[in-house]
Amino acid sequence: MAGFEERRAAFKEQGVSIVAGTVDPEEKLVDIAAGLGYPLAYGMTRVDGDAIGAWWEERRDHIQPSEFVLSHSGKVMFDSYSNSPVGRMDPEETLTLTKYLNDQRAKTKKES
Repeated sequence: MAGFEERRAAFKEQGVSIVAGTVDPEEKLVDIAAGLGYPLAYGMTRVDGDAIGAWWEERRDHIQPSEFVLSHSGKVMFDSYSNSPVGRMDPEETLTLTKYLNDQRAKTKKES
């Protein structure tokens, strides 16, 4: 979460809003949330995970890391699912891909 916070202004320049969620209870997140400039939902349930299309792990009964980048219309532009810290979206790579996609969109509009 810190990496996304560090780049929050750059994401905003690209038209990106950041929102995060966790199954952890509020009291575990007070210090973490205080340093974030974006919303952090806590106490997420299976119903919440199902609503956002997250991967729910049956064995440990919790949401696995599920990350989504959505367009302004709500279409999933790209996503990531993992069952450990490995494979999560890297903030810098996510920003780089977002810039690329925005540049391609702008280029296509100019050519139209």
